Amino acid sequence: MSHLRNICCVVIALVAFLVVACNGSSYGIFQPTPEDLCKCLPLEPDIADYRHVAKHVPIPNISAQEIDVPTILSWTQDPIMAPDALRAGRENEVFHVATAYLQAASVNGADCDVTMEISSTADKSAARVVVETPVDSEYCSARQNIQAQLKQHNFRLDSQHGGELPQALPAQILGMAFEDFEHNRGSAQVATVWELHPAIVTLQ
Repeated sequence: MSHLRNICCVVIALVAFLVVACNGSSYGIFQPTPEDLCKCLPLEPDIADYRHVAKHVPIPNISAQEIDVPTILSWTQDPIMAPDALRAGRENEVFHVATAYLQAASVNGADCDVTMEISSTADKSAARVVVETPVDSEYCSARQNIQAQLKQHNFRLDSQHGGELPQALPAQILGMAFEDFEHNRGSAQVATVWELHPAIVTLQ
């Protein structure tokens, strides 16, 4: 009985470690080359990712609609979205945010997407919207570009480093609307389940 209890304790400790690793900077220890954002290896299978098929698409080559962060914050949120729901309505449109402020940037420990938060002002308490650049190969250059641009501001972004920027940086975003669901998606300032995902972020 004591032996079984010891095994259970080890299993619980391992699970706790993995949870911490998936949600913190120690996640990077699972990556062979944590600095290379194009070689990040997702820890979770695609089936565990909410609306995976809908999120991992190329941005179509169509005219982008000019919007701002307050517009995204005003979009009505659906009470229920099926975990395998395909894109519909607004989610099939491309949007461009010409003026925003990048507040945070990190690599998602589960799916390797680069997850960022933007606001309409540089105020750290301003309401935010999540924007994500997927791990998919077609976004490799976009991931490398934002990583290089942040490095110029002495901010390190890779599988082991990221988080809140010391000060918000002006940015523009091109991406598709995507409706996520309520869960731990970032800082307390994230004020909507609507995202731009997939999205490409460029510092100004």
